[in-house]
Amino acid sequence: MSPPAAVAVPAPAALPSRRWIVDLVLLGALWGASFLFMRIAAPEFGAVPAASMRVGIAMLFLVPLMLLRDQGPALRRHWRPMLGIGILNSGLPFALFCYALLTLTSGAASVLNATVPMFGALIAWGWFGERPSGARIAGLAIGFVGVAMLASRSVGVHAGADGSLLAPLLAIGACLGACVCYGISASAARRHLAGLPPLASAAGSQIGASLFLALPALLTWPARMPSLQAWLAVAVLGVASTGFAYVLFFRLIDTAGPTRALTVTFLVPVFAVVYGVAFLDEHVTAWMLLCAAVIVCGVALSTGLVNPRLTRRGRGPG
Repeated sequence: MSPPAAVAVPAPAALPSRRWIVDLVLLGALWGASFLFMRIAAPEFGAVPAASMRVGIAMLFLVPLMLLRDQGPALRRHWRPMLGIGILNSGLPFALFCYALLTLTSGAASVLNATVPMFGALIAWGWFGERPSGARIAGLAIGFVGVAMLASRSVGVHAGADGSLLAPLLAIGACLGACVCYGISASAARRHLAGLPPLASAAGSQIGASLFLALPALLTWPARMPSLQAWLAVAVLGVASTGFAYVLFFRLIDTAGPTRALTVTFLVPVFAVVYGVAFLDEHVTAWMLLCAAVIVCGVALSTGLVNPRLTRRGRGPG
């Protein structure tokens, strides 16, 4: 999973401690695990029901927290943009990733998920007129080359595929479509949710995603009852990898600043690949690692996390 559409939160003037590093690693572990649990749940529930269960459980987790913190009035005043952004921020991309994981390994899907900041930068360019520097344009080009490299060999396809290129290409397209949704929702949240309580925005988005997926999930609900393992997977997805992760992410923005919080994107594929190898017997090829390195370089440049001019002066990307 990628960072959700966050409201604008200013970076703190100083960091009192390095506790944010623990939060960053924990968040990477939780979002990396989401690919593992989607891979377990989607084949038994189906893509849409699995995504619907995920956002529904997250909603049940977040709404009481929001009410306990007296952020309900913010939801009532701004429910329209919150619910709409929830469709693009959670409902649609979660369903697309569940569909993709019927074909791709969790590691391959997580590598493609790392392109989210790159798409976000591209969409912000078109939406807000934030013209990127030459280095950022180069980063966009490098990132897309990495995606093309990954797609060219259709790596990370589960055993048992019929050999056709159509299924893996559709799965890769679904992952990229989900990443575009995240990029659009981030710009939409910046335009419509800036300054609102983050927990209210998170809870409202899950309500919108739940309403969006409810009917399609009922219409495609599996005829055979999913196993206990699949039910446990969607439960952990909803509570840990979505509900708790949202709270952790917003706390990370508050304590470490948005730029540092964004670096979680680089940790997610690492955890997802490790989980896939350890628990799903997935295999990582040298080509996949090369593609991942190219994509990460592109993301780092396109988002400004690495600034070659500052680095040459010895100041670092700071």
